[in-house]
Order: sequence, then structure tokens, then C-alpha cells
Amino acid sequence: MHNDQGAGALSARAVVGSTPALKEPRLDGDSLYWLEQRPQERGRTTLLRRPVADPQAPPEELTPGSWDLRSRVHEYGGGVVAIAGSDVVFVHDGDRCLWHGDLAGQPPGDPGARFRRLTPAAPAESPRAFAGGVIDQKHRRWLGVMEAEGRDQLVAVPLAGGEPQRLRTCADFCGDALLSPSGNQLAWIEWQHPAMPWERNTLWLADLMEDGSLQAPRPMAGVAAGNPDEALFQPLWVTTPEGLESLVVASDATGFWNLQLLEPGNQRWRPLLPQQAEFGLPQWVYGMRTSAWDGQRLIALCCRDGAWELGEVPLERSSAANPGWQPMALPYNDLTSLDAAAGQVVALASGPLVGPGLLQLELDSRQCHHSPASPEPCPLSPAQISTPEGIWFEGHNGLPTHAWYYPPSGGANPEAPLLVKSHSGPTSMARTGLSLAIQYWTSRGWGVVDVNYGGSTGFGRAYRERLNGQWGVVDVADCAAAARALVSAGKAHPERLAIEGGSAGGFTTLAALCFTDVFRAGASRYGVGDLSALAQDTHRFEAGYLDSLVGPWPQAEAIYGQRSPLQHADRIRCPVIFFQGLEDKVVPPDQTDRMAAALQTNGIAVEVHRFAGEGHGFRRSETQIQVLEATEAFFRAHLGLP
Repeated sequence: MHNDQGAGALSARAVVGSTPALKEPRLDGDSLYWLEQRPQERGRTTLLRRPVADPQAPPEELTPGSWDLRSRVHEYGGGVVAIAGSDVVFVHDGDRCLWHGDLAGQPPGDPGARFRRLTPAAPAESPRAFAGGVIDQKHRRWLGVMEAEGRDQLVAVPLAGGEPQRLRTCADFCGDALLSPSGNQLAWIEWQHPAMPWERNTLWLADLMEDGSLQAPRPMAGVAAGNPDEALFQPLWVTTPEGLESLVVASDATGFWNLQLLEPGNQRWRPLLPQQAEFGLPQWVYGMRTSAWDGQRLIALCCRDGAWELGEVPLERSSAANPGWQPMALPYNDLTSLDAAAGQVVALASGPLVGPGLLQLELDSRQCHHSPASPEPCPLSPAQISTPEGIWFEGHNGLPTHAWYYPPSGGANPEAPLLVKSHSGPTSMARTGLSLAIQYWTSRGWGVVDVNYGGSTGFGRAYRERLNGQWGVVDVADCAAAARALVSAGKAHPERLAIEGGSAGGFTTLAALCFTDVFRAGASRYGVGDLSALAQDTHRFEAGYLDSLVGPWPQAEAIYGQRSPLQHADRIRCPVIFFQGLEDKVVPPDQTDRMAAALQTNGIAVEVHRFAGEGHGFRRSETQIQVLEATEAFFRAHLGLP
């Protein structure tokens, strides 16, 4: 394979559409379990397992056929499966109900016969969704979140089946239900409108009585405990050196998500490893994990300057015997979804030269095995891969801002086209793991810059809060500044600059085309064009999000108008391509339709691709391929590239 525009260019089919998305790896007993979302099966998600002792063993698919394991809680879902011993409980998207199975022994002739529905289907006029659960073996039930009637509830569902039994009705939202090892206590997180869970929330703790009820719920940290600006992430039960059960949680009270331990004796929180690095993430979906307890050791993921590390966190107080944070030497710096048990660690892992896959690590020997998600070998040799270069540049208001720059094949040059990527969220982050979708562009002679604009995760709370009240200003300025910095450095041509993004990144893309003169073409995937309409028409989870990003609605209606690309569509003077799922409940299709129509009225070259059966984020193979191919062809045509 040659690194030129012709023979070396990757095809879209080699890049997207065949690699499953791996999710929620879990260790339980002798088995490793995980979910695979398969684009070639119309985005269906299935449950697999393999023996912990044999990482080379072919996985067993536990839910073949038409099973589709997916949660619709808060539209983004997550936290689909709970496993304990031979018991498994999952959400099936076919009926949105909980199902239970016994995984012991050989499967019956019909694998589906091992599962039976726990909860009756809800009427269409009163939908409900389940997620984020655990199995309470002592009481033979599933404990977790049910979203129904406009709020979240902590509920119990007997493994024998039946209607959910309410344990607690939360003010608005709850999640991260976690049962103590003894089964005597339950911890969980709650938050209220208009806050998002990464802005401020509360960690609650309650005793679990013999009859299964919650007794004496009490706030342990966060808003209800007297800390109004604290956001907590992923409570975790551990055993202290004294043999007592206690909680660890990531708190950003110091400005970074750092781990702290609830000391059993005085019920005070003690920082475990204070540093300017992140041990947490914004909780967009259930099941996110950056720390794990293997029964003896606390293992954690830590993000420093946009790259992730895996290491051990001592519970003991600082001393000569406590070396502090010791990251493990691994070829992966993009890690998520951590779990641990009995000296074994699993995570989803990738690196600049390694695509996404399942990482299994034995703690004592440090032996590890990485199972690639892709069924096909990487189409590029290590020498052909464009690896990310961390760059800092002056962003909005001159503040130092971070991005990952990928040079085009053959090396950076002042004639190269540049693609600026604006991530979604907008609290997400540009990651460093090998992305063949990025290599698709670099193999065609493009440079790519993936921008961690102000508001991104991985750089502390102050960096994240740069976007407060400034969405459509800071992110736009930072993306434009990244492009200008690379042009000034002789790494891109000023007339060959394009920008693309999905969801919140789609809004940033449209706003950058509208309010700057930097870019010559843009691509928006299910992007926001009208902030006022979004404030009135979005789903429950994000109903108050714009209050912090833009301003309280409707008091700040004038600002919404000033920032909305639809209200200033006449300022966009370059071609734009749009992609929209027709089942999108987060950014309704009307947003794309009206934005495209306004540009067409102004005589701007526009393409619109609409996809039936797709929602917010494209799950199907044929959709993913079409989006990538159409974007590249559109940019090539309108930037005058060969």
C-alpha cells in the first residue's frame, strides 16, 4: 500500500461499517462479559462472554438472533446489563422490558429459551425505560433506575418477574445504584434540573433492611451535603486496610475529578491522590467506569493533558511505603469502561497505533491481552499510520487550548487541505486511539485536527466551564484558532479548510461557518441550527442544559437568537452537507430541514441525506459508509481537490 492520494487511500468500507462498538466489559466469576453493537446487523447489540483464564478463546454469543440489548433511559441509555453469578438481567430494545436469564450450564437448543421477561410491557401512552441496575442476590431482585412519568425512580424488580416496586422517587434524575458487598447498604447519585450530572449532584447512601426497603437515606457528598458546586462521578465500594466497607468517589471540588475515600470511623472524605488530572468523566450514559476494586486493590484510569493512563491507587495515607500514582507502561492511552476482579483488570483500550479492543490485564504479572474489536486486520502498517501530535495554541481570549493534530500521509505541507473536527457533547473530548475514520482523511492527503475546545473534558473543571454561557462563542473561536494556527505553521492551505461535527459538534460546525470566515466547507451530522427551538423541543435529560451553556430560557431569548445559525444563515457563504436520522429525539429532524432550506434559499450549495430508522448517532453499516463517502466527495468537489 502506498501513501499517496491514489492507491494508498483507504476505502470507506475498510474504515467504517464492519467494526462493532464494544461496550460495558464486566468480570464476574470465571467469565468476562461484554456487549457488541454490530453495524452490519442494523446496529443490534448482543451479549458475549469468554473464560477469564483463556483470552484466546472464541467468544460465546449469549443473545443471538433478534435480541437487541439497549436502554432508552434519557435517550442516551447505557447500563444495559447486570450480572451476578449465573444471573443476568438486561434491557431488550424489542419491548423495552427487563429480561432475566440463568447462564449456568449448556444453553438450550433455542438460546432464547434461557431468558424470560421480568417486567410487563408498558402502554404506549406511558412509556418507561430501565438502566443502571445491579442484582441483589440476597433478595433475588434487580435494583436500578426506571424513567417514567417525567422522573427517575429507584426500583426493585423481582427475578421471578412482576411490576417494578418503587424504592425511591428522585427529584429529577438518579443513577449509579451500587450495592455494598455485604448487601446491607445502597449508594446512588441524584441530580436536579437545570443541572447536568457533571455540573452538580449529590451522593446518597441508605441502609437496606431485611424486607428490602431503603432506610434512612442520607446525603454523603455534593449539593444536598452542603457543597453546591461539587460534581461526583461513579461511587465504588472498597474494603479499607482495616477490613471495613467504605465508598470511593471522584469529586471535582478541588477543580479536578480526584478520588476520595469515605473514612468509616468519622464519615469524612479523605483525598487519595490529589493532582491536576482527571479520574472521572461527564456521565452522559449509564455504566461509565474509570475506577474498579478487584477485592484487594483500587485500580483507576487517569486523564492527563488529554491522554489516559491505567494505574493503582493506594488507600493508605501518604508515606514512604505509598508511592502515589504509578501508571502502568502500556501501548494504550485511550482507555474507558474499567472493571476488575480477583487480580484481573479489563477495559476498552486503544492507542495511536492500536485500534479499539478489549484489554485484559493480570495485575501481578502485568501480562496483558488485547482483543481487537475489528474482525479484519488493520489495513495500514504502523509506518503508514498518522499518529496524533498534541498541540497547544491560543484559543478564545488568548487562553491555552489543546488539540490533536494528524499530519497527512507524506507529511505536513502548506498545500494540504485540513479537516477540523468538532467533537460532540460538548463536554466530550478528542481521543487518541487509532481511528480509521481519521486515517481515511490522512490517507487522502488531508491533515486532521481534533480540537479539545473550551468546554472539553480531561483538563479540569475550569477548562470545562469555559463554555458556561459561551456555547457558540468559545467553541467556535477555538476551532477557528486551531485552523489558523496550523495554517501559520505551514501545515495547511488557507483556502482548503473544512469543518465537521455531529450533535453539539454539528452546532459548532454551523456556527463556525456562520460567524467566522475561516472555513470553505462544512458537514453537519444531526447538528443544532436553532437554539430557541432546541430549548423548547429537546428531551428531558437536557431540558435545562442550555441554561448553563447559553442562558436561562426564555429570559435570555435574545442571546439564543444571536447564537443560532438559522437566524443568521445569510452569513454562511460556503457549501454545507447535512446528515440526519429521522428518529432523532435529541435534535429533531426539523432542525436540519429548516437550516438546509434557509441555505438553499440563499443560493448556497447544499446536500441533505436523511436516514429512516436512525436516531441520534448512526448505528447501521450502510449509513456509516454513506456518510463518510458523501462527506469526502462533497469536500473534494467544493474545495477543488483532485
